[in-house]
Amino acid sequence: MLLAAGTVLSLTGSSFAADMVIAMPNWPSGQAAANILKLAIAEKFHLDAEVRELGTMLAFAGMETGEVDVVPEVWRPNFDDLVKRYGQDGSKTVVLGERAVPAWQGLCATQDAAAAGIKDVADLSDPAKTAVLDTDGDGQGEVWIGATTWKSTGIERVRANSYGYAKTVTLVEAEEDVAMAAVDAAVATGRPMVFYCYEPHHVFKLHDVVRLTEPAYDPAKWNIVAQSDDPLWISKSSAPVAWGPVEFHVAWSSGFAKKHADVAAFLEKVDFKPDEISAMSYALQVDRQPAADYAKAWVEQNKGRIEEWGQ
Repeated sequence: MLLAAGTVLSLTGSSFAADMVIAMPNWPSGQAAANILKLAIAEKFHLDAEVRELGTMLAFAGMETGEVDVVPEVWRPNFDDLVKRYGQDGSKTVVLGERAVPAWQGLCATQDAAAAGIKDVADLSDPAKTAVLDTDGDGQGEVWIGATTWKSTGIERVRANSYGYAKTVTLVEAEEDVAMAAVDAAVATGRPMVFYCYEPHHVFKLHDVVRLTEPAYDPAKWNIVAQSDDPLWISKSSAPVAWGPVEFHVAWSSGFAKKHADVAAFLEKVDFKPDEISAMSYALQVDRQPAADYAKAWVEQNKGRIEEWGQ
C-alpha cells in the first residue's frame, strides 16, 4: 500500500537456494500474505520460496533483474509510477494481477480528538484545535503520517503541505507498530490523537476511530510527481484533496511467468477479501502471531480455496 525503500540498492551477488523469491513488505497483512503464498505455492507446485523483506521499489527493481518473483501487495495509486515504469508503459517486466482488494487511506482521529473539534482536515490548520494533539509540550500538536519507508508517507507530506497543516502540526514518521501502540495508549488514556490510517486494517476493529472528512478526490488537483523522476518530488507535488480510489494487487515478474505459467495462473486467482486482510493485520499486530505461524494455520484452514486457485 503503502511501502517504498528510500534507496534502491543492488540485489546482485545474492545467491538464492530457493526456487523463487517472494518480496515481503513491512506491514502486517503483507507479511502474512507473503508467507501464505509461500506455503500455498509449495503445496500446489512443490516450489520452495524464500520470503525476503524488501521495499516495493527494491522489489520492482528485483523483478526486472529476475532476482525477485512475486510481490503480495502492490498499492495503487501509491505505486502507479512503478506500475507504469515496469509494466504498463515500460519494460513489461512486471505483471499486475487483475484481481484487486478494495482499500481506503486517509486521516483518522480518536473519539477524544473528534470531541475536541477535529473532524475535518481543515481543523488541522487551526492551532487552537491542534494544541490538544501536543504530547511533547512544545505547544504544537503532532500527527503520525506513516513509516519513513512508505510511499504513502511522502504523499501524506504532500497533502499536509497542500492543505497547509504542515505549518500548524509536527508531521511524525515512525514504524507502524510504534504508531499503533501510541493509538492504543491514546484511546486508553483519553488523549486526542490524529494519525494516517488505511483500510483494510485492524485499527477499525480494535477502536472506534473517526475518518476525517476532506474535499473529494479531484484528479485535476492530484498532481504527484514520480519519485523516480525527481528527488524533490514532495516539494514539487500538490494534492489538496482526498485520496482517490485505492486498491492493491498481487504482482509477479514476466520472466517468472514464462518459466512457471501454472504458478502465474494460480497467482491471478488469488482473491483475498478485505475482512481477511484485516484479520491478518489483527493477528500479527495485536495478537503478535509470527507471520509464518499465522500462514501455516491459514493454509491448513483454506485448503479448498487454495485448490480452487490452482485449477
